[in-house]
Amino acid sequence: MDKKELIRRALKAKKNAYVPYSGFHVGAAILTEDNEVYDGCNIEIASYSPTICAERTAIFKAVSEGHLKVKAIAIVGDANHTYPCGVCRQVIREFGKDATVIIANSEEDYREYDLDELLPHSFGPEDLKSADKEEKNV
Repeated sequence: MDKKELIRRALKAKKNAYVPYSGFHVGAAILTEDNEVYDGCNIEIASYSPTICAERTAIFKAVSEGHLKVKAIAIVGDANHTYPCGVCRQVIREFGKDATVIIANSEEDYREYDLDELLPHSFGPEDLKSADKEEKNV
């Protein structure tokens, strides 16, 4: 699947956003390592804390189907080049440390990043494993 198709899927998902409070629509589409595509939109809840972003919706859909590795994610929103929030960056990190992150307004207007550019010096599963080894050596 090419970048433009992934962006098209994100744009389509954006239309399903449930945003009665902010009115800010976001769509995301991810490509897994086995070339499956999952999309998602943001879903707001009146009490806000259970609200979920489009990126996490798409990733959690994939993970719930057994796809644990994200190769690429396209994100579109109502703002000019909508970037993922910090929580979403951490979730992308968990399942797509080497993922390409595509921030798009349209199929022709997009920016591409490595996750390390958006979340430098990140913390991930391997850090927990190294901490376990260090603790056992004490």
